[in-house]
Amino acid sequence: MSTILFLVIVVVVTALAFDFTNGFHDSSNAMATSVATGAFTPKRAVLVAAVLNVIGACLSTEVSKTISHGMFDDAVIQAAPAMIFAGLAGAILWNLATWLFGLPSSSSHALFGGLIGAVVVAAGIQGVHWGTVISKIILPAVIAPMVAGVAAALATALAYRIAHPTNPYSQRLFRNSQRVTASLVALSHGTSDGQKTMGVITLALVAGGYQEAGTGPHWWVITAAGLAIGLGTYSGGWRIMRTMGRGLVHVEAPQGFASETASTVAILASSHLGFALSTTHICTGSILGSGIGRGTKVSWATAGKMGIAWLVTLPCSGLVGAATSYVAVKGGVPGTIAVICLLILGALAIIRQAGHNRVDFSNVNDASEVVVVKQNPELGREPRTPEEVRSEIVNGTTDQESAQRMTTGSMA
Repeated sequence: MSTILFLVIVVVVTALAFDFTNGFHDSSNAMATSVATGAFTPKRAVLVAAVLNVIGACLSTEVSKTISHGMFDDAVIQAAPAMIFAGLAGAILWNLATWLFGLPSSSSHALFGGLIGAVVVAAGIQGVHWGTVISKIILPAVIAPMVAGVAAALATALAYRIAHPTNPYSQRLFRNSQRVTASLVALSHGTSDGQKTMGVITLALVAGGYQEAGTGPHWWVITAAGLAIGLGTYSGGWRIMRTMGRGLVHVEAPQGFASETASTVAILASSHLGFALSTTHICTGSILGSGIGRGTKVSWATAGKMGIAWLVTLPCSGLVGAATSYVAVKGGVPGTIAVICLLILGALAIIRQAGHNRVDFSNVNDASEVVVVKQNPELGREPRTPEEVRSEIVNGTTDQESAQRMTTGSMA
């Protein structure tokens, strides 16, 4: 096996691993509000999101073309394909770290930051097309969440003028409608984030000489990327789903419907235009906007933490990508193997730490915060079956013990 073929295989496998983390990291984008309002049970929510992410990933390739042919100089990438692997390693570690803390940062920006840092270290700043980075990534990241937030605020205000919150019929109508809008968010997420991994794999194939420059992703790349993000989504990003559904605002069915509708329109329009933006940013902006439109309390402290995570995602993942790029590119095959080992060890350490305070489908709605450092006995209780969770959601009430824990979690 040649060195180039080895590197291409490593990149493909690592890209699909990133796609998996992208799925569970961003599954909350589509389903957090629907789970919080009871429109979907947690298990059903991630199943629907997983299937629609796979379908969405197969509908368009515009975003993948931006990544595979627009962001970097093909000639520079061909000289050192190991830098693509290094960028992916940085993105995976950042995704896992923010997942551990329940922070809905951008998987997309983690990917872009890791790749940019890796390319700059290995090939210099001339290897990056900065005009594309600004027009297709930076500007949409600033504008899209604001537009989605304003649209969600207006839609929520209108929804509450039409439907009184104490009217059981209107609540049931909006809750049922949420099943449609949440499904559309999942579908649009696949058309956006599913394509980013396709673009990275295509970039590696072009760099290795296995595909002509300027061509779109192969069918097997589309299929593999779609399945990877679907499986990741089905695994459930419960830690981030808790933050999105409970940590920002208390979501009711009308505002959940409004925020999901605004997110769907923004994501689909951006994907059509080839903007490689963050679906996390859009969905978070929509949820915040829905809280403002309803006039309910917004946890600006949580929003501030998320904002900081957004700001540091690109540079931090870029630094990790730069460090791994230096080792992988300068060290050749031994350097690449060393980065693989570091990536596996880092991922296992983060997953082990998350196991100390596990969040899953049975307790995702029990509190508003994600505990990391130590076991919190106030948030612990015996695991529940899917039937018990479904019964709680359908009845619209929880037992006294669960309610007390939610209060304790909110005050923490």
